[in-house]
Amino acid sequence: MSEAHNEHESLIKTPKQLIAAVIAGFLVPIVIIVLLVNYVGNNALTGAGSSAMTEQAIAERIAPVAKVEVKDASAPRVYQTGEQLYKAVCAACHAAGTAGAPKVGSADWAPRIAQGYDEMLKIALAGKGAMPPRGGTSPDDVTDYEIGRAIVYMANASGGKLQEPAEPAQPASGAAAAPASGAPAAASGADAGSAAAAAAAMASLKTAAPTAAGAGSNLDAGKKLYDTVCMACHASGVMNAPKFGDKAAWAPRIATGIDTLHNAAIKGLNAMPPKGGAANASDDDVKAAVDYMVNAAK
Repeated sequence: MSEAHNEHESLIKTPKQLIAAVIAGFLVPIVIIVLLVNYVGNNALTGAGSSAMTEQAIAERIAPVAKVEVKDASAPRVYQTGEQLYKAVCAACHAAGTAGAPKVGSADWAPRIAQGYDEMLKIALAGKGAMPPRGGTSPDDVTDYEIGRAIVYMANASGGKLQEPAEPAQPASGAAAAPASGAPAAASGADAGSAAAAAAAMASLKTAAPTAAGAGSNLDAGKKLYDTVCMACHASGVMNAPKFGDKAAWAPRIATGIDTLHNAAIKGLNAMPPKGGAANASDDDVKAAVDYMVNAAK
């Protein structure tokens, strides 16, 4: 009987134990509830009522992908500093020395600095190795002056002491319009006899003269493109490019016909990219550059 009686005895035998049990019965659920609230509150919320539904987050999601920036053509141009252009464009390769580019702050720049500013600018504008002409920028967006400033910034950050290039003069607003507007008035006041004499003189010229002038202007345009782009490979025969003035190298190519050469230059061939990498050059300018090199190899 005593053993059966012991089995049904309560674990709480004293008033103190009873009080402790009552307190624990209240505190333990409260602690559990607090822990659950903290756990739920610290998790990232999704859907309604979450941080994804704030005004800033919504504005970022519905913001337009493209933006239109209207510039005042008559306003003075604000040039980028060398550091700004470096961070926006050049740092992609020169910050880490990618694709053989001289790393800024390293000794790789020493032999280039020794060549001088003019030579470095010439290479930057024409492109060299894996670097495209002008570092891949457009002349409409980045001027030669800004590229020069970027070169000075990188060279000086690598131990050079180059001077900042001189800023080009800003074109005077309306300066070009004044002579143009005055031209019709001058023409309208010209003597009729003088106009007739000029017309007769023009008619007496030989027809071959305009052709020669046109050919000369084409060769000039071709030389300009060659000096800024084509010479990067054709001056020394890089990557099997026919060397400028090398008649033996150019002879089999000239034999294929000038149209074939024009098409190859415009569309690209082997290691040469389309238009030699001068994406902004017109087809006529590329053809003129080919004619200039062909003429030098005859």
